[in-house]
Amino acid sequence: MIEVKELRKAFGPIVAVDGISFRADLGDVLGFLGPNGAGKSTTMKMLSCFLAPDGGTAGIVGHDVVAEPVAVRRNIGYLAENAPAYDEMTTEAFLRFVCEARGITRRKRAEAMERIVESCAVASVLHQPIGTLSKGYRRRVGLAQALIHDPSVLILDEPTDGLDPNQKYEVRQLIKKLSKDKCIVVSTHILEEVDAICTRMIIIDRGRIRVDSTPNKLREEIGGNLDAIFRKLTTNSDEPSVAGGVK
Repeated sequence: MIEVKELRKAFGPIVAVDGISFRADLGDVLGFLGPNGAGKSTTMKMLSCFLAPDGGTAGIVGHDVVAEPVAVRRNIGYLAENAPAYDEMTTEAFLRFVCEARGITRRKRAEAMERIVESCAVASVLHQPIGTLSKGYRRRVGLAQALIHDPSVLILDEPTDGLDPNQKYEVRQLIKKLSKDKCIVVSTHILEEVDAICTRMIIIDRGRIRVDSTPNKLREEIGGNLDAIFRKLTTNSDEPSVAGGVK
């Protein structure tokens, strides 16, 4: 459902994403990890058509992100790291606006609203202006807008940022539930989150993929916990790894 080949993006002399390749399929929850500045958010923005790549290709459900950006956007739900919203709108008004923008018919709108209000637990703030919400509730509203059209691919950049432990647990359970019939990419720096929900993990550093594997396989191959593995892979070598293994 997601296929990336030699994707590249530079900002002047700084190469943010340096020829990365990977794929993710239905049922995958792919954890996309890396230190700050590794290229995680830049990759997410290219996959969601917010940034155009300088080279390589990326396809979502068979649609190219450069040639067919509208088709790509129809098939994805995107939660940005700092999800924008209209502060003066209430949560309900904002979600109804997203329904209209997404082309959800009036007949199906009530069903979509009911489903998403319950799953993202925003009923208590439906009539509250978004600008007055806590960071945790703003994150929930951001997640709700990404899910409201029931996309086949979800791209979530730091989905539990700002949430308390109980809220994190609820969002992680929701992601697990959604993964049964979706392809999900979760960009995060929280290794506990990867262990809790991800079926695969990619570690990117300085724009290059260092490893594409599973948490359990990495523990078997390298030893130690994920924190120690992450430090080793992002501090000890300038050489990228091949997919499925570690150099």
